[in-house]
Order: sequence, then C-alpha cells, then structure tokens
Amino acid sequence: MRYMMFINHNEELRNQEIPPSLLDAMGRFVEENIKSGILLDTAGLQPTAAGFRIRLAKGKLKVTDGPFTESKEVVGGFAICECRDRQHALEIATKFMDMHREHWPAFEGTSEVRPYEVNG
Repeated sequence: MRYMMFINHNEELRNQEIPPSLLDAMGRFVEENIKSGILLDTAGLQPTAAGFRIRLAKGKLKVTDGPFTESKEVVGGFAICECRDRQHALEIATKFMDMHREHWPAFEGTSEVRPYEVNG
C-alpha cells in the first residue's frame, strides 16, 4: 500500500541552517530506500512565500498569495512510500523523524502519515 508522509514544522526553521550531519543521514536514508523500492518520491517544499492558496467558500473562489502568516506550522516536505502495511509505514516515518532528533536536537515538528489508493 502507498503512504503519503508529510513533515510539518514552523516555517521559521527555514531561516536556520540544516546541520550537515542531518543532510548526510537523509541522503543515505533516501538512497537506501529508493534502491529497496520503498521510497518512490520525496522533496522539500519551498517557503510559503512562493506559493498560493485557493479557497472555496460560499460558492466563491478566493486566491491568496503566500506567505501564509496565520499558519503556525507548514508542510515542509513529503515522501511517497510503498509499504507492506501500517506498521512498516510507521517504522519508515519514525526513522525519518529520529534522524531529525539525533542530528538537529532543536528541531520540532510532526510527521503525518496517510495511506492512499493508487488509481489506474
């Protein structure tokens, strides 16, 4: 089953340098999991200032350009994984978050993991 994994954090973290040891650990993690077929795609997202939102309310669409100052946490990146089951997805997401704990102790964030069906 496929799982979409999001990492949410305070956007102010973008103003901090990512520890080189975390970048190295993530590089190894990504390479290993791509080779094994677990990790299908991953990316960090640009700041909200580069994006926009489209809201539908009361039958009307409203476009708002970033940055989204009202947001305390933003989606900072994502991964798409092919996992055996929920437990396997939990293991992969936990390893990813544990790398942050180990290599960037000041980091605070959340990983949201949700299964989805592949259409077609």
